[in-house]
Order: sequence, then C-alpha cells, then structure tokens
Amino acid sequence: MSDVALAEKAVGADDLLTPEQFEAAIRAVGAQRYHDKHVFHKMLHGGKLSKAQVQAWALNRYCYQEAVPRKDAALMARTDDRELRREWIHRLHDHDGLGDEPGGIERWLILTDGLGIDRALVVSKTAALPATRFAVEAYVRFVTEQPLTVAVASSLTELFAPSIHRERISGMLENYSFIGDDVMAYFKRRLTQAPRDADFALDYVKRHASTRAEQDACVAAVQFKCNVLWAQLDALHNAYVEGRIPPGAYVPPG
Repeated sequence: MSDVALAEKAVGADDLLTPEQFEAAIRAVGAQRYHDKHVFHKMLHGGKLSKAQVQAWALNRYCYQEAVPRKDAALMARTDDRELRREWIHRLHDHDGLGDEPGGIERWLILTDGLGIDRALVVSKTAALPATRFAVEAYVRFVTEQPLTVAVASSLTELFAPSIHRERISGMLENYSFIGDDVMAYFKRRLTQAPRDADFALDYVKRHASTRAEQDACVAAVQFKCNVLWAQLDALHNAYVEGRIPPGAYVPPG
C-alpha cells in the first residue's frame, strides 16, 4: 500500500493530514512517478544513447531550463508576501545569474556548446519538439493560474532531484567519451541549490495548506509536475529512439 493510501486509511479521506502524513504523501509521488523511472532516462544515464540522441535531449531540455525563471517570476508577481518573494528570488538568480554569477541557463548552454550544437539554434527553441514546448508552457500556466500554495507545491519535484543529478553526473561521465567534467557544471551546482529550494517550499506548503482539499491539491500539483517531466521524455523517446521526428524538429547531423 502506498504512503498516500496509508495516510488516507489512518485519518480518513476528508480529514486533515498531519504534517508528517502530508510530507509522506508528497514524497510518495516521487517514488511512484518521478522521471528517473523512464526508459529514456535509463538509456541516457546508462550510456545507451548516441551522441546525436544526447544532443537532442540537451536541446529540448533547454526549453524547460529557460522556462523555470519565467514561472518563478510569475509566482513572485502574484504574492504580497515579502518574505516569500525574498526567498523565491534566489531561484531567479540561480537560473538567470546575478553579477559575476552566470547562472544555470548559461551553464546549460555550456553543455550544449560542448555537445557541438549551435547556441543560436538552442536559444531560439525553434527546433525543439512540439510536445516539449507544450509541456513546458503548461507548467508555466499552471504556476500562473493555480492557487499560490498549490503553485509552490508544483516545485517539490526538487525533493527528488539530487539523486537524479548524482546519477547523471556519474553515469554520463563514465559512459560518454564526448562528455567532459566541465560541461556537467549545471548538475553539480544543483546538488546544493535544489535541496535548499525544496526545504523552503516543503515547509511553506505544510504551513499554508490548511484544509484536506488544499493538501490533496498540493499532492496533485507534484503529480502534475512529474507528468510534465515524463511527457518530455516520452516525446524524446518517440522522436529520437523510435525514429518519429516531427516536421521542423531538430534532426541530429550524421
């Protein structure tokens, strides 16, 4: 029986979960739905993809990286909670950079540069898969339109991110001769950034989801975010493993 089901059995489907039960329900989503279980992810980290397929992954994933600060800015614009804004603005700096700190988007472009993809093509997003772009923009809309606490909860896939980053760093460095340590800087930085962000967001939703309906909506938000990540890998597998590249999408050289 899942942690979610155990929590409901313990207190009833309409009763408020304790903070511990609420957190367990959120974490259970990652155990069941996080994209580390996707076949494309396993191929990527296991060295089963060609360089061309890794290029396609990196180009498409840029769309998601670029959207993160946009959704964070949208969330900040919705709240008059100064303390929330003061904390959340770190996320913008982490991705867009601040001062001498180049930020995560620049580090991702160092990865695509290292893979030999034209930077202008990556930044334009014109060669990304349609499904990638639809999934990413659905996430931005979700954060813009949902109640604030639910929007915050959608970021909680970061609870599960450090393990996938560690796996990605070791797996890609070990299995791909065309991947060097310098281009993995994005993932190395996220090993410290993601836990900090996730701890704050988890505490926030535990304090502000004051009804069972709000708690359930927060758990559903984490499920939605997992679906966004899963859909992107579905699209990549369909296009670059199964060979069904849609018109206008990136066609790797060779």
